[in-house]
Amino acid sequence: MDLDTTPEQEQFRAVVREFAQQEIAPYAHEWDRDHVFPVEAVRKMGALGLFGLPFPPRYGGAGADYVTYCIAVEEIARVDASMAITLEAGVSLGAAPFLYAGTEAQKQEYLVPMVAGEVLGAFGLTEAGAGSDAGATRTRAVLDAAAGEWVIDGQKTFITNSGTPITKCVTITARTGPDEISNLVVDSGTPGFTVMPAYRKMGWHASDTHELVFETCRVPEDHLLGERGAGLRTFLRILDDGRIAIAALAVGMAQACLDASVAHARERHAFGGPIGRYQGVAFKCADMAVAVENARSLTYRAAWLRDRGRPVRRAAAMAKLYATEVAVDATRQAVQIHGGYGYIDETPVSRMYRDAKILEIGEGTSEIQRIVIARELGLPVE
Repeated sequence: MDLDTTPEQEQFRAVVREFAQQEIAPYAHEWDRDHVFPVEAVRKMGALGLFGLPFPPRYGGAGADYVTYCIAVEEIARVDASMAITLEAGVSLGAAPFLYAGTEAQKQEYLVPMVAGEVLGAFGLTEAGAGSDAGATRTRAVLDAAAGEWVIDGQKTFITNSGTPITKCVTITARTGPDEISNLVVDSGTPGFTVMPAYRKMGWHASDTHELVFETCRVPEDHLLGERGAGLRTFLRILDDGRIAIAALAVGMAQACLDASVAHARERHAFGGPIGRYQGVAFKCADMAVAVENARSLTYRAAWLRDRGRPVRRAAAMAKLYATEVAVDATRQAVQIHGGYGYIDETPVSRMYRDAKILEIGEGTSEIQRIVIARELGLPVE
């Protein structure tokens, strides 16, 4: 593996970094404070081509490799995790299922506008009693053959990008038989499909997250996405990709904490000099730098393996586990280094501290990642 990114990738990083500094950073605190989903900023990310990065040109995508996509997520996350998860969920959870399992007609109707960043898609897996245990899905879909429609009843929780003004659809997992889970596409505004009020969350205040309720919700029979009964298999593939991107998001947050901590350690004076001269502060920064470098290496390697069509489940789980735990620790250390200033809402590390914790939970908890890794080692872990 070549550990150096290409000149083109670094040029792209500079473009995304400049965009994030100009179009997101000045407003991130306001969006967070007011719990605002910034539609125009998301559209600007679309206009820059970020939502189409890993998709084929025939659908309007850039045909970029996954390392490049991870660079984009990382750079957005350096200034605002809410916008980074909007991008990650829009690509990895919203659009990717259509690329992997959709018919050509579904790709034209849903994937093409998602790739252009004109609309968002969401994926509804988690339920009140089925998150990590995805096989416990209770949402049901019964085929009304005479009407040519699926009739859906159930509920989904914690679904990102599911209720924005530009959300086009939600793809859900539902039981379509006794031992059968399939994926179905439900368009926004479908009768019987209710998007509940947005959650008030600890962090990710500018990210859109809702509970979804389906009550005798009817969708056309051709809204089945992929083969009947292949819902979990499709979603596991999506999760492997998504975990790499979540790791990239964590790397961006951890890097931002390192940058802010080093700057503060140089600028903040106490007892006659900068606090960075004390080992208690300097060693925190040094340890953070080592952790960020390791997390980035694990993440880029997982993306590199994916780009070469090699198995990524173990590498993705390792990257997601390590990088997200590094991000949580980095935010804690950054707040400590900033002292009282780190506890004030206006300080970016305060927002990062609240935003980071969910990384150890969403798209597979740290505990699930450890189970995946242990099983990949051949252990009969339950």
